Amino acid sequence: MVKIGPALPELSKLLTQAIDELGLQLSLAQQRTLLLYLDKLLMWTKAYNLTAITQPKEALIKHVIDCLAVVPHLPAGSLLDIGTGAGLPAVIIAICQPERQCTALDSNQKKIRFIKQIASELDLPNVNPIASRIEAHTEQYDVVTSRAFASLSDFVALATPRMLPQGSLQAMKGLAPAADELAQLSEHWQIEVKTLKVPRLNESRHLVALLPK
Repeated sequence: MVKIGPALPELSKLLTQAIDELGLQLSLAQQRTLLLYLDKLLMWTKAYNLTAITQPKEALIKHVIDCLAVVPHLPAGSLLDIGTGAGLPAVIIAICQPERQCTALDSNQKKIRFIKQIASELDLPNVNPIASRIEAHTEQYDVVTSRAFASLSDFVALATPRMLPQGSLQAMKGLAPAADELAQLSEHWQIEVKTLKVPRLNESRHLVALLPK
């Protein structure tokens, strides 16, 4: 591993502890793939403008473990990740759940090229990278996710047409949405705001699950 080689023992231990704390069942091969993804992310970040975080430990916590925290809470089925960037959380979910088809959607061609490259290198046939704006995408999915999308109401407006009738929207947020924002959506949606405890991250994290009424 090019970028994280010297820190690999520490990172591997940290990742294993986080997986245990989150109650995930991941094989050693899956854990290695997560670390390989992190290595590729840091190695290619300048070329593809992937992340401002360059320290391996910080990137592991704020990107990989942060995304791992939502995995136990996601309903089953096909998944669309809107504005996936470097594949967060789409690629992380795909590594953890090889049975789930994960579509990584972003309008940034360079970032989608990165995801295509690592999906091939890491042997992730369940990752489907697509370079497109959400408004131009026409498929529908069981689960639609986003990470740090501008506003919850904007996400709901854009994501709803891409959701299958019995599907759900899952928005990863830092701070919990404001009461008035939730109130605006409550007429048509059953909303659950879950507080996430991300191992080693002393920042607020929430997952907002929306089911149509």
